[in-house]
Amino acid sequence: MKDNKWMIYGANGYTGRLVVDEALRRGLKPVLAGRAESVQDLADEKGLEADLFTLDSIENVIEKLNGFSVVANCAGPFSATANKMIRSCLKSQTHYIDITGEIPVYQFAHSIKEKAKSAGIVVCPGVGFDVIPTDCLAAHLKEKMSDATYLALGFAMKGSKASKGTAKTAVQGMAYGGRVREGGKMKQVPLAYKEREIDFGFGSVNTITIPWGDVYTAYHSTGIPNIEVYFPRSPKGAAQLRKRQKYMRFMKIGWIQKLVQSRIDKTWKPNTPEQRVEAKSYVWGEVTNESGETLQGRFTTVDGYDLTAFGTVEVAQYLIGNHDKSGFFTPSLLMGKDLLEKMPGFSGIEYK
Repeated sequence: MKDNKWMIYGANGYTGRLVVDEALRRGLKPVLAGRAESVQDLADEKGLEADLFTLDSIENVIEKLNGFSVVANCAGPFSATANKMIRSCLKSQTHYIDITGEIPVYQFAHSIKEKAKSAGIVVCPGVGFDVIPTDCLAAHLKEKMSDATYLALGFAMKGSKASKGTAKTAVQGMAYGGRVREGGKMKQVPLAYKEREIDFGFGSVNTITIPWGDVYTAYHSTGIPNIEVYFPRSPKGAAQLRKRQKYMRFMKIGWIQKLVQSRIDKTWKPNTPEQRVEAKSYVWGEVTNESGETLQGRFTTVDGYDLTAFGTVEVAQYLIGNHDKSGFFTPSLLMGKDLLEKMPGFSGIEYK
């Protein structure tokens, strides 16, 4: 019997700690796990159980996950943790969720969907700001324009900045350029491949395409074959990014990447609770059909990290409960597009 136990792996990270606090706010008592001693310190502080282990041995991870209904992986970069954790979950029959925005993680999770079904588990990466808000908006837009063939999504932040883990992941990903979806297929493109003006609700701003997770997941959520995701960047900044493209390949070299990530460790300062309270996230989407008709939708919600904490616990709580689902899911496929309405600070979708 799994007895509805669940685990937060990487609980000692910036976002992991927010997930722990959200779980406690709901009266839940997850087991905190990770590889650092600070996990034990955090568990002692919060009055929770802890388990310290690395992901080096799949057999050991399987043993650690036995008896757990759900594991929420908050330990990035997920390119280094998700594959091992998901493979372990297949053996321990533990539902898997994480907070990644990394396309290769979604691709791997989808590739083992039949194995997940056979194991009777749900594999649902991206249950935080990556990608709940955009994923659910895409599903809402698809419902309103069933014949849509093109989907553009975008988001902007005010008053917040990336966590250390997100910054490291972004550095790692820049070496591989951009991604869009064309004709149902993933396509590698240069950084800042396209630009367009978007009004998120605070005036029109210039944006560029980025390799956000929805390029992969929104196709499975909506079936729309052409997908792009945009993020604010000035025309000058976009030009600089394209100019530096040829140097980005050097980020694939291990020692250079470690050097850059070490600098992030030394200079990064976390968002304070006060900053997160004042922060706001803006989400926008647009669908177009073959006739050239378009429909846009936009909304606002809270700071991305607070939303990630809420989303992680919301999905974990759902999976702990009674359901008969198994296989690969996006958030909107798992819990429905109206999951959006449960998100803190959700303003409602404004269409035009």
